[in-house]
Amino acid sequence: MTTATKNRKLPIGVQSFEKLRQGGYIYVDKTKYIYDLAHTGSQYFLSRPRRFGKSLFLSTLKAYWEGKKDLFEGLDIVELEKDNPDAWQPCPVFYFDFNGKNYAADTALEEVLDKHLVAWETVYGGDGNRPLEERFQNLLVRASEQCGRPCVVLVDEYDKPLLDNLQDAALLEHNRNVFRGFFSSLKSYDGYLKFVFLTGVARFR
Repeated sequence: MTTATKNRKLPIGVQSFEKLRQGGYIYVDKTKYIYDLAHTGSQYFLSRPRRFGKSLFLSTLKAYWEGKKDLFEGLDIVELEKDNPDAWQPCPVFYFDFNGKNYAADTALEEVLDKHLVAWETVYGGDGNRPLEERFQNLLVRASEQCGRPCVVLVDEYDKPLLDNLQDAALLEHNRNVFRGFFSSLKSYDGYLKFVFLTGVARFR
């Protein structure tokens, strides 16, 4: 281990790739896997226990698809993408983070989804009075057309609103139905999608 490496900080609790890279933290280069994922498929689901690095990996994917090449300088992916003329062209990214919320209330899931959609509608436009799934579909179309590139959807711990309510059968089923309607857009609007990556601690259903 070099002196420079010894002086760098361990990223304990750091889940933001941008913060990690700008803060001089030690980073184990996993960007080759991002290159492989981006160039061999388009829809993925990763199920791993909590504290397994899923949120940091999604944050890294977000930075990659947003074209933030400066954050990746010195990492494998910059060399791997050097002959790709389409590399580092930013795509519209829809990042859903379901952590940090108690989903015991009847409308908690809808409130989180609405908060995400409102933020994106200020950028791309949209009608906040329509059903959640229609608003999301509208955003996929608007963002793709305005940016001239298909969209990227990243979902961190999709199953938290479900696992929080395992003892409440009615609310569990309610949240499952909300998700079923909302994320059906990922299949129906495939033509507007470049890449989809979901994480969870339970099997995806």
